[in-house]
Amino acid sequence: MEMFEVGRSDDGDISILYIKGYLDAHTAPKLEQELQNLIDEGKYKIIVNFNELSYISSAGLGVFMGFIETIREKEGDIKLSSMNPKIFRVFDLLGFPTLYDILDTDEEAKKKFA
Repeated sequence: MEMFEVGRSDDGDISILYIKGYLDAHTAPKLEQELQNLIDEGKYKIIVNFNELSYISSAGLGVFMGFIETIREKEGDIKLSSMNPKIFRVFDLLGFPTLYDILDTDEEAKKKFA
């Protein structure tokens, strides 16, 4: 089975999740749990850093769609950063850039929350 890991760091009211490895139907629940934890803690300004993600499936994409409404209702957002071109293409094909801010770096994503 492919590995998937989620790391986290907090910077004031912004939380960054670092996802690594393969995000698919088997590993998506791990990311769902991390996002749910943030919501439970009242953290709604979220950056997901894709720097070390090597693969994403439709199940992985679905995780983002599953949480965005709740988070935006709370005046928060999910910003996506540091995607490699292969991963970006998947998001781009599905129209994600019109729904989400996709930025090159965490710093740029943080500025979007300002």
